[in-house]
Amino acid sequence: MNKNNALKYVQSNNLIGIKAGSERPDFLEIWMVTVRDRIFARSWGIAERSWYNTFLKDPAGKIKCGNHIYTIKAIIPDDIDQLTEEINQAYLAKYNSEHNRQYAIGIIKDKHVEKTMEFILREEE
Repeated sequence: MNKNNALKYVQSNNLIGIKAGSERPDFLEIWMVTVRDRIFARSWGIAERSWYNTFLKDPAGKIKCGNHIYTIKAIIPDDIDQLTEEINQAYLAKYNSEHNRQYAIGIIKDKHVEKTMEFILREEE
């Protein structure tokens, strides 16, 4: 596994594929950001079958970075309170196009901040 390749991909691409849990057959494209060489995402939706809620029940998953698929473990990091502002700024900086701006401003609101997860790349890849 090359963590740097995954980090570079997430930094330079707006939509990254994610497969939450071990039951889902397909990748869903979502927004992800990097902070301190770590990968984070926030759930936009609040559906019971969302990727976020799936990860709460089963933290195993995968992210797709171009042609490479990485096995991940989704966690709510212990230091989330210290990272929240940096994650907010990462979303605003990365998703700053005219089309994305309103969603970037939305995703830094409390109801989405509360649904922040970190994706830990597993070494077996």
